Amino acid sequence: MRLNKFSAMPGLVLLSALVVLSLLGPGAAPAAGEAGPVKIGVVFPLSGTEAAYGDCGLKGLKMAAKHRPTVLGRPVDLVLADNLSNKVDSCRETGRLIREDKVRAIIGCLTSGNTLAAAPVAEKAQVPLVAPWAPNSRVTQGRKYVFRVCFVDPFQGQVAAKFARENLKAKTAAVFTDLKQEYCVGIARCFRQAFQQMGGKVVFKAFYNSGDQDFAPQLEAAKKANPDIIYLPGHFREDALIARQARAMGLNQPILSGDGAQTEELIFQGGEAVEGLCLTTHFHPQGVDTPAGKQFVAAFRKLFRYDPESVSALTYDAYNVLLDAITRAGSTDPPAIAKALEQTKDFPGATGMLTLLRHDAIKPVVILQVKDGKFKYLTSVKP
Repeated sequence: MRLNKFSAMPGLVLLSALVVLSLLGPGAAPAAGEAGPVKIGVVFPLSGTEAAYGDCGLKGLKMAAKHRPTVLGRPVDLVLADNLSNKVDSCRETGRLIREDKVRAIIGCLTSGNTLAAAPVAEKAQVPLVAPWAPNSRVTQGRKYVFRVCFVDPFQGQVAAKFARENLKAKTAAVFTDLKQEYCVGIARCFRQAFQQMGGKVVFKAFYNSGDQDFAPQLEAAKKANPDIIYLPGHFREDALIARQARAMGLNQPILSGDGAQTEELIFQGGEAVEGLCLTTHFHPQGVDTPAGKQFVAAFRKLFRYDPESVSALTYDAYNVLLDAITRAGSTDPPAIAKALEQTKDFPGATGMLTLLRHDAIKPVVILQVKDGKFKYLTSVKP
């Protein structure tokens, strides 16, 4: 679904939680030629089951556009598209932005599955796509025009396994996998491999699909296996449901999740059942160690009156990394931008110092715990 476009000019106004309609600033129509705005496409889930992630992404985008509204002396024109939280529209809207709006690069799509759907379109058109949040390893593999500013599943899985073994003292684990989410499939596999290599044993593997409501069969089987921990790296909706049903059935083992759980909706929907849940993720204000990160946190708190989470911070970084590449390239030519992105090194982002190695971000994993209804920072693990 094509949405309104907006220019990244001072005075950006977020008119709703889901859709940014416009920015204050002179001139609604772009000027012709190189003097006109630099068009960047944005493909986010602004409606559907993943809209909470899109909302977070737009907030990060708002902060980034406010802090850096121009590049190469030209205003940035962000053209929004709603992928409706599905792969088909991720692919369709990416193509539409490239063909019809002539965008020079794309930020999107949020979630690995939707980004995997969009990536081949951008690659074929030779238009750079920078993914804020898509940790599945396959997103960038074999591609020259696809990049990401988040860490990848193998590293996250290793950190989770080490935390389970050393901090949670787990010898056995039950692993739940959402078969409809490439992110979940990838990180669950990486966790299982790392956990077993560290001497742990996976005593039960459970499978489900996004949108499922009843997890009693899987939980009954998990209860019989009696694991030391439950590894549940899904999206927040299913994580909350599974946690509630698990606690109701008497499964009181620690739950360890992944970055898909870091949204206030997890706590709202999970309630007491997610109290004590630990998760691996990308960002927390207490783990910030760069001036850019501190500036981002302060500005976000001032504007929204609460702390930013990972998707907002990653989107902020995606925008700024892209504009940094355009500046270093000295051009809005897509191949030149892609070449500059490949050379990104020690970029001071909100989520830490960022280097793109083979198109993937090398950066720490943050570990959080839900305590007293809030995400509490535990530690950061560097690569």
